[in-house]
Amino acid sequence: MGSTDDASIQVNEDGFRVHHLSEHDFNLASISPNAINVVHRLKAQGHQAYLVGGCVRDLLLDREPKDFDVATSALPEEVRQLFRNSRLIGRRFRLVHIRFGREIIEVATFRGSGSGDKRQHESSHKIHEDGRILRDNVYGSMDEDAVRRDFTVNALYLDPEAEIVLDRVCGMSDHQNRVLRLIGQPEERYREDPVRLLRAIRFASKLDFEIEHETLQPISTLGSLLSGVPQARLYEEILKLFLSGHARKTFDDLRRYDLLKQLFPQTHQLLTEAGQESLQQLISLALQSTDSRIEQNKPVTAYFLFAAMLWGGIEKAVRNRPESENEYLATQTAMNEVLRKQAHAVALPKRATIPMREVWTLQPRFQQKRGGKPHRLLEHPRFRAAYDFILLRAETGAVQPELAEWWTRFQTVSAAQRRKMTQTNQRRLLRRKAASRSLSDEQGSVVSKSGDA
Repeated sequence: MGSTDDASIQVNEDGFRVHHLSEHDFNLASISPNAINVVHRLKAQGHQAYLVGGCVRDLLLDREPKDFDVATSALPEEVRQLFRNSRLIGRRFRLVHIRFGREIIEVATFRGSGSGDKRQHESSHKIHEDGRILRDNVYGSMDEDAVRRDFTVNALYLDPEAEIVLDRVCGMSDHQNRVLRLIGQPEERYREDPVRLLRAIRFASKLDFEIEHETLQPISTLGSLLSGVPQARLYEEILKLFLSGHARKTFDDLRRYDLLKQLFPQTHQLLTEAGQESLQQLISLALQSTDSRIEQNKPVTAYFLFAAMLWGGIEKAVRNRPESENEYLATQTAMNEVLRKQAHAVALPKRATIPMREVWTLQPRFQQKRGGKPHRLLEHPRFRAAYDFILLRAETGAVQPELAEWWTRFQTVSAAQRRKMTQTNQRRLLRRKAASRSLSDEQGSVVSKSGDA
């Protein structure tokens, strides 16, 4: 190994800087034993193998990785043969998933530049006319793999046996300086995979890193590229954006860099209009609530957040409905239209839209506090989410605080007290109906006498 200008850092024969874990505040016990086992078995068969990507980045930040990825010189078929508990996945990128109970270790073969065998290149590497990589199963060296990764801090290779981190692209320096930098020419890399636009926002928010100037500059002008990303992949990236514990900052950055209109165009449009302070506050409260629940290790549901983001369109349509149309029917019509328009940008799956519809549909029913209707609403499977939603609306001033207080009390009192709360209103209704019938009888009697005359 040679030495760099910094005598404490060595460079191996392949040009990778070698960082010893003993020089960093690093806990090897935080690494998944299954991931270590995968690396060990691959190396025992003569292959190169390292932990790579987000798990290394997070471990160096003293964070608990969500999952562990391995990069290796072994071909996918060789990995598959070595681990019986594995399966091949992916078309765009060929990967191997090795299952250990509920944990999955993802193994990827080192990616190449595609400059080798022409037949392999044509069948395994395909680029769209807009620059997007559609298929990329050209394999290469570890050096090629390093420069093909997206951000420098995601291109660190950890050998848990040698207890070293190998760095080809100055990722460790960026890591220590908390800088997010794309490898290569930024616009070209964004065009290769437009999802990197969203990943830059997500990583900067999640890690509290600053996006390097050249990496940041093209983001605001390339958002339209996201329209070419498969809907399912885009939806999964949206979940990562808003369910990583930094939804509020992520949302603000999406607006700042003109990306929100690519994901939620109706929300973007409404927030540019005057008089939408209530919607802005509703979305902010929902984002803050999501972040707070994640911080407290409480479960969160994406549909609740999406329901808040898209509520503005429904509320506006209901508010502007014809006088002859009741609120329930107006809500149903508005829901269909809002979701139809949303599908042109990012189609939300049924597992999200069905509960969203239920939360929205239940909102008018909270106005009904008499008879058996409140009791039936309380038993609805989606009551809790709908109740939380109306609490947020009450906090913005969109509904009367007294209504939210009534429903809060209604849940906490005894069954007898609930009956009393609704019977009071029921008696009032019965008195009105009795008075109405009495008036009708009197009018009928007058008409009858007039006829006899």
